[in-house]
Amino acid sequence: MASDKPSIYEIHDDRFRFLTVGIAELDELYSGCRWAEGPVWIADQNCLVWSDIPNQRLLRYAPDGTVSVFRDNSNFVNGNTRDRQGRLVSCEHGGRRVIRTEPDGTITTIADLYNGKPLNSPNDVVVKSDGSIWFTDPTYGILSDYEGYRADPEQETRNVYRVDGTTGVISVVVDDFLQPNGLAFSPDETRLYVADSAISHDPTAPSIIRVFDVEDGARLTNGRVFCHIDKGLPDGFRVDVAGNVWTSAGDGVHCFSPEGDLLGKILIPQTVANLCFGGPRRNRLFITATKSLYAVYTATSGAQYP
Repeated sequence: MASDKPSIYEIHDDRFRFLTVGIAELDELYSGCRWAEGPVWIADQNCLVWSDIPNQRLLRYAPDGTVSVFRDNSNFVNGNTRDRQGRLVSCEHGGRRVIRTEPDGTITTIADLYNGKPLNSPNDVVVKSDGSIWFTDPTYGILSDYEGYRADPEQETRNVYRVDGTTGVISVVVDDFLQPNGLAFSPDETRLYVADSAISHDPTAPSIIRVFDVEDGARLTNGRVFCHIDKGLPDGFRVDVAGNVWTSAGDGVHCFSPEGDLLGKILIPQTVANLCFGGPRRNRLFITATKSLYAVYTATSGAQYP
């Protein structure tokens, strides 16, 4: 008997049918955040960690359904990832820095200054296979006291940065974004995708993800528009093993082919901020959306990250 329940899937291209599980339901795993962000799957601990930025905490979800506080007084941590040693790397709005959590729980500052001046408010971060750390630095965390501490920007531009994994030297790789946000490498690391979410405060700004070629593992060239988001804006996103880009948007999660074709959407009741693949087979998509953490199983899996 057919179900009268509306589908959570919006098919724009038949290829999307082979990336989703038609009978898979959207699970709301937790509700009670003020602005849920920065999910990262911790495979060796079989759990998900994500940020609740205004409440200044990191939360932990375990597959048995348990949710607990991973870190209190987080100083407005936003995006999270792991480095090649499995350490948590985070973007901290409050400290206007990128930090690493060491195995003993101590915090190491990776980047907080450029040319002797404070960063704006690091937002999202990814670690390349050579150990270099790439992050975006828009002004969201200093626009008000809700997600950080209000302050005037001291950087002339809102940049994408690279921190050398050996020397720790920080360099600008792109300086022409309005508000750079989420970022992710293609599975072979020959491309870097970066969202521009400036439409959040400027209705005339484009709602786009750009893509760059990665040269010599350290430089970005040939920047161009990869895709437009037709509902809301792109924030955080991830790439699957086939190179498809799964991005946050105003009405859910949008999936684009490596060529930039919109394949389909997963419709979510709340505005989506970020997402990541997780679970033992990396085939469960965890979605942070305003107040809640959602998850849905897919027919693909996330590109291999620590």
